[in-house]
Amino acid sequence: MIPKALEDLIVKFVTRSITSGELELLEKYLENPANDKVFRTYIELNHALDDLMNDYDPNEAKKKLLSMIREEKNYTKRRSRLVYLKYAAAAAILLLVSLPFVFNDSISDKPVTNDMDGLTEIPPGEDKAVLTLEDGRNIVLEKGKKYTTEKIKSDGKSLVYEEASPAAEEEVAFNYLTVPRGGQFFIQLPDSTGVWLNSESRLKYPVHFTKNRPREVELVYGEAYFDVSSATKHDNMSFKVKTQGQMVEVLGTEFNVKAYRDERRISTTLVEGRVTVGSGNSKRTLSPGQQSEVKDGEKNIEVNEVNVAMAIAWKNGLFMFDKMPLKEMMRTLSRWYDLEVKFENEKKKEMVFSGFLNRSENVNELLKNIERTGEVKFLIERKTVVIK
Repeated sequence: MIPKALEDLIVKFVTRSITSGELELLEKYLENPANDKVFRTYIELNHALDDLMNDYDPNEAKKKLLSMIREEKNYTKRRSRLVYLKYAAAAAILLLVSLPFVFNDSISDKPVTNDMDGLTEIPPGEDKAVLTLEDGRNIVLEKGKKYTTEKIKSDGKSLVYEEASPAAEEEVAFNYLTVPRGGQFFIQLPDSTGVWLNSESRLKYPVHFTKNRPREVELVYGEAYFDVSSATKHDNMSFKVKTQGQMVEVLGTEFNVKAYRDERRISTTLVEGRVTVGSGNSKRTLSPGQQSEVKDGEKNIEVNEVNVAMAIAWKNGLFMFDKMPLKEMMRTLSRWYDLEVKFENEKKKEMVFSGFLNRSENVNELLKNIERTGEVKFLIERKTVVIK
């Protein structure tokens, strides 16, 4: 267990409300390797909300923060306060779920019974997928297994096609890459475009692109992040991503498409560059930081400004929840942890939570922390989570 005093000091450290005496006490705590690990984990994940962990160095961050705090004056005049990360709403329950504790005004002082102690832990997903070749053969790609042909290489974590120039127009052969629940995978297409596939996703793509025709792939279902090779390298041929209900066209950019079968909307989030989203007779052009939404049965394309970090957190190894109903949170988690979810109390579905979790963590720790709010209870029966 993490000492309660250490929890308080970490909060004060991050919010820069720590006194000089408390700072000395924190440094003493950090002499213990276990405490230092907790501190580093929190700082790293907190920083990830801003930078998505791009080339992040926990040691350097720690030095900078210590320097900033030591430059502050009038330490003792500051009041300690709960930390609410900028992506969390004040009315939501903030879950700092990568650590075994929760900060929130809603937490009761009364002890909360935790029914999950001693239960089998459910590990996170991993790199795995099934490659379906043009002749119908299925190749299982997973850790420890290598697959190599003249034009394809896989180390069990990614699938890379040899870069090839567009071929003359002819009958095109297609491959499929299917990522199951509890999986993720990266593929580099023949034009060097990189695609990260989330759990329960399927991508259809040609084994080579055709000369003088747009480079087109299909996200059959699921979620994928695309880093598209610039059209200038491919005779100015655009890149298209087809889904059920929309078409995205780009010349070279980075964007995320979410089109799960059990969700009644398709969202496209632009990270950089420009994309055109088409659905039926409607077309909208997105700028960085915008997200389009196409809903089942509706003709219009809705466009909103969004927090891109939230939308692509999965690609960077994080779950980030912002005022999300529990039913949606559990749907997201069920794909990565390959869980079945059952609600015994329908009212619990609409409870709103905010917070973040490292995707490498076991799901048990997350559920325990939600339980600590005293608002909901979980029961794990093999790989089924029952919500009471």
